[in-house]
Amino acid sequence: MRIAGAPISWGVCEVPGWGHQLTADRVLTEMAALGIVATEFGPDGFLPADPAQRREFLGRYGLTAVGGFVPVVLHEPGHDPVPEVLAQLPAFLASGASTLVLAAATGQVGYDQRRTRDTAGWRTLLARLDALAGVAADHGIVATLHPHVGTLVERAEEVWRVLDGSDIGLCLDTGHLLVGGADPVEIARKATDRIAHVHLKDVDAALAARVRAGDVGYRDAVATGMYRPLGDGDVGIAEILTALTGAGYAGWYVMEQDTVLVGEPAGGSGPLTDVQRSLARLASSAGA
Repeated sequence: MRIAGAPISWGVCEVPGWGHQLTADRVLTEMAALGIVATEFGPDGFLPADPAQRREFLGRYGLTAVGGFVPVVLHEPGHDPVPEVLAQLPAFLASGASTLVLAAATGQVGYDQRRTRDTAGWRTLLARLDALAGVAADHGIVATLHPHVGTLVERAEEVWRVLDGSDIGLCLDTGHLLVGGADPVEIARKATDRIAHVHLKDVDAALAARVRAGDVGYRDAVATGMYRPLGDGDVGIAEILTALTGAGYAGWYVMEQDTVLVGEPAGGSGPLTDVQRSLARLASSAGA
């Protein structure tokens, strides 16, 4: 298994006011200490903007890059997302990152508000996904669509609409799928030929149901502990791994449990311990 880390597991997020933000030095040092050898980029500003400097910075910690999360507005006919994505690609190419993880942003800040699109908006969104997949492929990069709470592709029917109406690969985020009401095990089994990247999360299903019902906001649910170390939630991680392994999936498994921090954790504590626990559970599941 190719296992990578993600800064959001250490609470590093692009949303203003999300929580206390750890330094890149601490996050990458702790990743390396856990034996993680690769990472996603994290939000703008977390790593150096210059592509060569970014590659060199990651190399100081013995880390390579696997890709990055890029939320873009895809549904508005008057907004062309191609320049935004092209601006990101030099850093991907310089660092050897092979996976572009797109999300269908609403244009609003954060992920607590839900919006839907009309038929015309969906046509635009699906066409843009295929166009961006082509742009990425021209640079040797695989584009994927990340179903994400608070975006235009969140609920189960929206995920299947993307799979049926476009050719873009899927980032199987096991947590966001469950929070959005989809069954990640079912999607892992039925859409294995479309899965090009995997974000592994476990989830407290009862708290996820409150998010779907609108009783609690996404950020507050994360702060309350909606995401759990692998094996401590309700996702069905072992079944997903079995489905992907059986289908010959050979991509990255990114350890990604969204976290909100209220302050600087003491050394050797905080997100480090949860990721360590997840890695141990993952190793146990993979060897079962």
